[in-house]
Amino acid sequence: MDEIIQKDANGNILADGDTVIAIKDLKVKWAPDIKRGDKFKNIKLTDEEGIIESGKMVLRTEFFKKI
Repeated sequence: MDEIIQKDANGNILADGDTVIAIKDLKVKWAPDIKRGDKFKNIKLTDEEGIIESGKMVLRTEFFKKI
Protein backbone atom coordinates (compact mmCIF):
# COMPACT_ATOMS: atom_id res chain seq x y z
CA MET A 1 0.00 0.00 0.00
CA ASP A 2 1.29 3.46 -0.89
CA GLU A 3 1.90 5.87 1.97
CA ILE A 4 -0.15 9.06 1.74
CA ILE A 5 1.96 12.22 1.81
CA GLN A 6 0.09 15.08 3.49
CA LYS A 7 0.90 18.58 2.21
CA ASP A 8 -0.16 22.00 3.48
CA ALA A 9 -1.67 24.81 1.40
CA ASN A 10 1.81 25.79 0.14
CA GLY A 11 2.83 22.24 -0.79
CA ASN A 12 5.10 21.66 2.22
CA ILE A 13 5.12 18.08 3.49
CA LEU A 14 3.52 17.64 6.93
CA ALA A 15 4.59 15.18 9.63
CA ASP A 16 3.14 14.03 12.95
CA GLY A 17 3.83 16.63 15.64
CA ASP A 18 4.11 19.63 13.29
CA THR A 19 2.45 22.97 14.04
CA VAL A 20 0.16 24.54 11.44
CA ILE A 21 -1.50 27.94 11.19
CA ALA A 22 -4.86 28.84 9.59
CA ILE A 23 -4.58 30.89 6.39
CA LYS A 24 -8.23 32.07 6.42
CA ASP A 25 -11.23 32.36 8.74
CA LEU A 26 -13.29 29.16 8.89
CA LYS A 27 -16.79 28.51 10.23
CA VAL A 28 -17.01 25.50 12.56
CA LYS A 29 -20.19 23.71 13.62
CA TRP A 30 -20.55 23.04 17.35
CA ALA A 31 -17.26 24.79 18.22
CA PRO A 32 -15.73 28.28 18.14
CA ASP A 33 -14.82 29.49 14.66
CA ILE A 34 -11.21 29.27 13.49
CA LYS A 35 -9.64 32.66 12.79
CA ARG A 36 -6.80 33.34 10.38
CA GLY A 37 -3.55 32.98 12.32
CA ASP A 38 -4.85 30.40 14.84
CA LYS A 39 -2.16 27.79 15.60
CA PHE A 40 -2.71 24.07 15.93
CA LYS A 41 0.18 22.26 17.60
CA ASN A 42 1.17 18.61 17.56
CA ILE A 43 -0.98 17.56 14.59
CA LYS A 44 -1.63 13.92 13.73
CA LEU A 45 -1.68 12.64 10.15
CA THR A 46 -4.60 10.50 9.00
CA ASP A 47 -5.04 7.81 6.35
CA GLU A 48 -7.27 10.14 4.33
CA GLU A 49 -5.58 12.50 1.89
CA GLY A 50 -5.94 16.18 2.80
CA ILE A 51 -7.13 15.51 6.36
CA ILE A 52 -5.19 16.01 9.61
CA GLU A 53 -6.24 15.97 13.26
CA SER A 54 -5.46 18.32 16.13
CA GLY A 55 -6.94 17.27 19.44
CA LYS A 56 -10.60 16.56 18.68
CA MET A 57 -10.64 18.76 15.56
CA VAL A 58 -10.40 17.31 12.04
CA LEU A 59 -8.78 19.81 9.68
CA ARG A 60 -8.46 20.06 5.90
CA THR A 61 -4.85 20.71 4.93
CA GLU A 62 -5.83 23.15 2.15
CA PHE A 63 -6.64 25.82 4.79
CA PHE A 64 -3.42 25.52 6.81
CA LYS A 65 0.29 26.13 6.37
CA LYS A 66 3.23 24.64 8.25
CA ILE A 67 5.22 26.98 10.50
